[in-house]
Amino acid sequence: MERNLALELVRVTEAAALYASRQMGRGDADMADFSACEAMVKAFVSVSIRGEIIIGEKNNGHGLLKQGTLVGNGTGSEADIVLDPLDGKTTCANGGGNALSAIAMGEKGSMLPAPRIYMEKIAVGPEARGVVDITQPPEINIKRIARAMDKYIEDVTVCILDRERHGDLIKSIRKTGARIKLINDGDISGAIAAAMPEKSIDILIGVGGAMEGVIAAAAVKCLGGDMQARFVYRDDEDRRMVREMGEKNLDRIYGINDLARGSIVFAATGVTSGELLPGVGYFSGGARTNSIVMREKTRTLRFISTVHHFDYKPMY
Repeated sequence: MERNLALELVRVTEAAALYASRQMGRGDADMADFSACEAMVKAFVSVSIRGEIIIGEKNNGHGLLKQGTLVGNGTGSEADIVLDPLDGKTTCANGGGNALSAIAMGEKGSMLPAPRIYMEKIAVGPEARGVVDITQPPEINIKRIARAMDKYIEDVTVCILDRERHGDLIKSIRKTGARIKLINDGDISGAIAAAMPEKSIDILIGVGGAMEGVIAAAAVKCLGGDMQARFVYRDDEDRRMVREMGEKNLDRIYGINDLARGSIVFAATGVTSGELLPGVGYFSGGARTNSIVMREKTRTLRFISTVHHFDYKPMY
């Protein structure tokens, strides 16, 4: 992927974040999500790619940015795209933190075209690359990671989505002495933070969306971290969808290179403030956004703070 495309993607996530942030705290998660999708559609028009969304929005009524949708202005390289216009739409609507807009893009066939079902994940940074095993109990993984990072177990922080399904997992982790950071939404940001050494999270563990898992894997890959995942099935329909994507082994463990490989670029913009990025901040006549952009090819990581003056941007 060309390096200029990484910065073009930031403009797309910025647009989605600005639109979605208008709905922050207003109690309508679907409207917040629709606003982010609408902005992405408009912003993609100026991006010089021939992109196809391989994992996108659910069929939630507005029909925007679904799987198979073509985006870009029709020039430039072909690309596969996985996106989440608003990761954490409920927490955004409720005025909570950790919501962001994210896009991962790569060459054709570079990312797993996962169905919109659940996925168990474990993500870590470069120091713990190669030591995690999702088939092992969390106690073993935490001990291995602590050893790899030269930390006491009591100093290891594990990020987990605050869900009822994680009750036993939380109990097991607390027995090890490790610390837990519960988040209401936004496990994309949790996984990325786990792969960044200056952040307070060391590991992301738990079950969340498969789409979010692939997006997170793209970012973790760019950071040199590690990740494993496997699908979680609620019913036969989930199994059917995995078979439809060509997978014969329904119990397969996916490594980081199975989830995302090749020349990957990733961009995200904060909607509400969280572990990874500050949210959109408004001032008279404009707003400031904070984004992150990275390329797997060079391991370049950029934090971008942008000031938007709405008088010169009629889109907003």
